[in-house]
Amino acid sequence: MEPEALAFRMQLKPGMAAEYRRRHDEIWPELVALLKDAGISDYRIFLDPATGALFATLKLSPDNQRDTLPDQPVMRRWWDHMADLMEVEPGNRPREWPLEPMFHLA
Repeated sequence: MEPEALAFRMQLKPGMAAEYRRRHDEIWPELVALLKDAGISDYRIFLDPATGALFATLKLSPDNQRDTLPDQPVMRRWWDHMADLMEVEPGNRPREWPLEPMFHLA
């Protein structure tokens, strides 16, 4: 089976784009390993500088474990580390708005 594509939007707080990029440029190796082990690949985040909206795309393996990530201590630490930069849910999970697929050119 082919990986499933997933896309969603997140929201930065005003003036936080440079710091968001800096923190991701220094992403923790243990977080990268966790995401890959959970079946996540080709993860990309794009910024709309006019609005602070972040658009993320990723691929999920058919046997992915994305739903288990909130239970992982390194994921929780990352969310805490990023919470001052973006809109978050209780517990500091980034707010996500799903994006609906409209077109795909393979």
